[in-house]
Amino acid sequence: MRIGLSEVEGHVLHGMLEETSGDIVIRLDRHGFIVHASASIAELGSDLTAALLPPHITDLAARDHAAFLGEHVTRGLQGCTQIGWIEFPVALCTDRGTAYEAHFPRWYALTLKPMCDAGGTPDGAMCLMRSVQQLRSLEGELHARAVTDPLTGLANRTAFCASLRRHLARGGGQMVAVFAVDNMRALLLRYGQRTADEVLWGFAKFLETMALPGHELAQLDGERFAVLLPDMTARAAREWVEDVIETFAGLAAPASAKAPHLTASAGLARTECTVDWTLREAELGLVLARAGGGRQVAAAGHRRAA
Repeated sequence: MRIGLSEVEGHVLHGMLEETSGDIVIRLDRHGFIVHASASIAELGSDLTAALLPPHITDLAARDHAAFLGEHVTRGLQGCTQIGWIEFPVALCTDRGTAYEAHFPRWYALTLKPMCDAGGTPDGAMCLMRSVQQLRSLEGELHARAVTDPLTGLANRTAFCASLRRHLARGGGQMVAVFAVDNMRALLLRYGQRTADEVLWGFAKFLETMALPGHELAQLDGERFAVLLPDMTARAAREWVEDVIETFAGLAAPASAKAPHLTASAGLARTECTVDWTLREAELGLVLARAGGGRQVAAAGHRRAA
């Protein structure tokens, strides 16, 4: 029984594998120029048949990743052992690229197998490129879920604390406001969880409309919201917070005697010492504001002991 394939049979089988796999097979010369590519490279918007000179493998990568790809391929071409996979965004064809792809580039993974002549001298390589866009999208979605509150869509406490940590590393000093809708527990007991969620969602959207460029919003937990106010003095921050509270009270005025009258309170603090210290000061200010009857802003006024 004949097991080996003839040259023609091998060529046909190779073509069938190229057509069905969706992967891109590339043959490089010893300098990294593309001397052959499977038909699936057209998915990148590249037409090698129209090129006067063979393109270099780095031409396939986005500009800021071309050097990274070039270093990887050079290491592979210099030896006769296979190296691992690398991932990079591909360069967009100007005719086929869209605004969406400009913000969310397509990612591919590449591996190569060096080819050597009979004397062991490197003589180019065979490369395999495979789309990892779906995996990248999934990773992005998982990351977004990890740092986003599912109800309001705002950043969660983890993301906000990470931002505070970065500001503290640069010296801190920014003002932080912690908001909460007054009497949420009573509203929950009287109207139920669905109504409470609608109130929280509505307050989150209201904060987004009131936020100024550069403000960072987050939902710290099921009741409290935080806003980082960079480039604002303590006085300017208090005035902005007071405006938020008064505007919300006016917009949330009850339409009937049976509807609840919604108000909000806030605590102010300066970003200093540690993340926990900063949030504790702001949350203590919120407690004082609520203890004073709500619909106001307060600052705890504590400072770290010398």
